[in-house]
Amino acid sequence: MATSSKYEVIAEDVLRGIGGKENVRSVAHCATRLRFVLADRSKADKDAVEATRGVIAVVESGGQFQVVIGNTVGNVYQAVVAQGVEERDGGGSTPGGFLPRAMDIVTSIFTPFLWTLAAVGLLKAFLAVAVKISPGFQGTSTYAIWFAAADAVFQFLPILLAITAAKRFRANQFTAVAIAGALIYSATIPVMAGKDGTSLTMQAFHQAGGHLTFLGIPVVMTSYLSAVIPTILAVYFQSYVERLLERVMPTVIRNFTVPLVTLAIVVPVVFLAIGPVSSRVGDVIASGIQNLWDVAPWAAGGLFGGVWQSIVIFGVHWGFAPIVTQEMASTGHSLLLATVFPAILSQGAATFAVFLKTRNPDLKAVAGPASLSAFVAGVTEPAIYGVTLRLKRPFVFASIGGAVGGAIAAAGGSGTDGFVLPGAITLASTLNVGNFALQLIGCGAGVALAFGLTFIVGFKDLPTAAEGAAVDGASADADGTVVTLAAPVAGKVVPLSEVPDKVFASGALGSGLAVIPSEGKVYAPIGGTLVSVMPHAFGIRSDTGVEVLVHIGLNTVELKGRGFTAAVTQGQKVSVGDLLTDVDLKLITDAGYDPTTVLIVTDPGSHSAVVPTATGDVQPRRAALDLIG
Repeated sequence: MATSSKYEVIAEDVLRGIGGKENVRSVAHCATRLRFVLADRSKADKDAVEATRGVIAVVESGGQFQVVIGNTVGNVYQAVVAQGVEERDGGGSTPGGFLPRAMDIVTSIFTPFLWTLAAVGLLKAFLAVAVKISPGFQGTSTYAIWFAAADAVFQFLPILLAITAAKRFRANQFTAVAIAGALIYSATIPVMAGKDGTSLTMQAFHQAGGHLTFLGIPVVMTSYLSAVIPTILAVYFQSYVERLLERVMPTVIRNFTVPLVTLAIVVPVVFLAIGPVSSRVGDVIASGIQNLWDVAPWAAGGLFGGVWQSIVIFGVHWGFAPIVTQEMASTGHSLLLATVFPAILSQGAATFAVFLKTRNPDLKAVAGPASLSAFVAGVTEPAIYGVTLRLKRPFVFASIGGAVGGAIAAAGGSGTDGFVLPGAITLASTLNVGNFALQLIGCGAGVALAFGLTFIVGFKDLPTAAEGAAVDGASADADGTVVTLAAPVAGKVVPLSEVPDKVFASGALGSGLAVIPSEGKVYAPIGGTLVSVMPHAFGIRSDTGVEVLVHIGLNTVELKGRGFTAAVTQGQKVSVGDLLTDVDLKLITDAGYDPTTVLIVTDPGSHSAVVPTATGDVQPRRAALDLIG
């Protein structure tokens, strides 16, 4: 029997956690996360999905259930689709208002080729460095060939947009490519006779003072190389024309008449109306950004650099892709993208400071690769969800670094001359726009601030179960934002989602963890009052209002007390580590019951999150999970 790959296992676990593939209307993915549109949100168990090995976090935003995977999201996505889940095209529309739907459309159109755009942007950055080192290299054919490889995708971007937009709007992809090709044709192929008899492109003819018309109607020609908004709107219009023609055209001639009539209608309408209007809208967006930078560049850069990582949290950052590409199409560079560098690098610096300072080996194991991902690849979701946001202060410090760095970079007029994922390697994309020295100073200042504040001011470290640190009480930090609970029994920790009991695994009773016990003594995980004492289960309420449940075994209520010897009574006060009961594990297993012991936080009090911290083998009175917030 074939062994499932790790991506297939992740896909199966995620689908199980969201209520099965039957509960998925559609799925898409961006650079780091799966984006599900669910039929019934109540069937999804967010905690169970977040507990899945390979999942970094779960974010609900814009009507989507977003599962953050990281750089391997493409592999997991393919495994999800292989389970029979519908890919996001025209079918799985996002519920909600205009903004969530618009973000969904943008994401589904740009995501398939984002990494290609990032790759060619990186190649252009390398070429820019090579030219700075050896200016004569720019005049060689070697440079020309590599530059063609780097620049062609951006120049002929309408072709890529036509393919993905056609899939999103359920239009004929080949007809969409023909429409996009016609737009590019107008700026690349000479078809009009100039005043001196030479052949000119339609765009050059218009720029030379020639008058273009279609059936006597004046045509306002604009450049369609790198056109973003005109292409998307053209394919959107195409989808409606095709659906109308499919209904009215006779079946015997439909195969060729539908694309024929569609091209005959859509292309002229784009040249007459869609193109000029949408190009003007794009130019207004680009000029608006430029004007903002002209008035107060430091303020604009500081604001954008400071909030960028907060935008990433909600998964709407890819919505800026068409704005950036339109900005570059209109001005040849992007001012917005340059301010993202300090924000990304500051997040990586704060995460690296956590890596150096934390004593928790599990957190260190996450922080190291996450900081590298931010610095090198420009992908910060692992850093945000796995480290800085979890610890709170480092995220704030990184945002401060991004704001200061963004302000400095913007003050120098820095911009990128390619679409790149901002990181240390792609900094070269800012060489030729604005003051590169201030861009470097801005990035350096952001990194120094984020690293210094995180390392010096510090953060509340996660408890270190592996170090064997005993929990002597419901320990909390100075401001009471973190409470640590101990393991109730010795054994092997398993995620709550893996407990073979739907009530516990679904999180219906609360979040927590489970332990497969290796011995029969069960201890109090928190100090407080015993509000319920049954032979197989104990409820404890702390003085701060936190309530927990320790449940020994699955369905062991049916034993009616056999195998359990309670050491406490209801109403009694207990401290962390006090013995609650002795359990005869052999009797339980011989009777056919699962002895898995569950620790659940039934009421977190004023805390907002329950974070399991123990993994592998654990001992009683050792840190098991945190209540944060």
